[in-house]
Amino acid sequence: MKLTVVVDNNTLIDRYLLGEPGVSLLLHDGGRQVLFDCGYSDVLCKNAARLGIDLGELDVVALSHGHLDHTWGLAHLLSLFNARACEGRIGSRPLLVAHPEAFLPKRVSGMFIGSMVSEAALGDHFTMRLTREPLRLTDWLFFLGEIPRRIPFEAPTPLGVRVTPKGAVPDLLPDDSALAYLGEKGLVIITGCAHAGICNIVAHAREVTGERRVSAIIGGLHLHDAAPDRIDAVAAWLAEAGVAALYPCHCTGFAATLALSRVLPVSEVGVGLSLIFE
Repeated sequence: MKLTVVVDNNTLIDRYLLGEPGVSLLLHDGGRQVLFDCGYSDVLCKNAARLGIDLGELDVVALSHGHLDHTWGLAHLLSLFNARACEGRIGSRPLLVAHPEAFLPKRVSGMFIGSMVSEAALGDHFTMRLTREPLRLTDWLFFLGEIPRRIPFEAPTPLGVRVTPKGAVPDLLPDDSALAYLGEKGLVIITGCAHAGICNIVAHAREVTGERRVSAIIGGLHLHDAAPDRIDAVAAWLAEAGVAALYPCHCTGFAATLALSRVLPVSEVGVGLSLIFE
């Protein structure tokens, strides 16, 4: 499986690509192209063009959750689809995979932070598959569905509200999910923000796949404002789990990245990075 970082907060030296506070990762596995998250703006399309990536040939778009920094790039992706259609280049109809609550309106302190593109509008361009259950995207790549919150130090805390048919409720982000690639050397865990807790995510990926080895984790870990004791607990848990490589990005934060690097093999991440996982 080949993974390319298309959107991230950081960029790599001498690549001359664009960064923004968001995430988008492109995965190639078994001849299928899977886009995980879409970032915040047209940076997704601009970086993809510079990297020689044709977003019109995607097989799957999977969303980690419904926040703006992971979904607003969808509007620009739809514009690209329409531009291709106007030119007579009709691509395949990709599958869009997300949690059923990913497209509910979300707000923090009165600010709208949910998806600007509705589920209905996306249905005009994608085959929609909204699921709480794990879903196999390729022979070896899994969408993990709703993540059980079992580890005490990763107990969920509300982040604003989500607006359900019954009204606004504190948002514990049940829609936060992740991907897991089952490779020869163990699991590669791929996260958007890991609001569900990276340790909860790893534990669930082990249950879904039956594989306990963790060869790598890449993605946002949402530790940028975490208390030091929680960061230390996460670092200790991941070290005990035998994580062989860690690629923290997006919302992890410098202090957390530094603390994690004391007990885990941490590598730099930025737009343009490509990794091969066996």
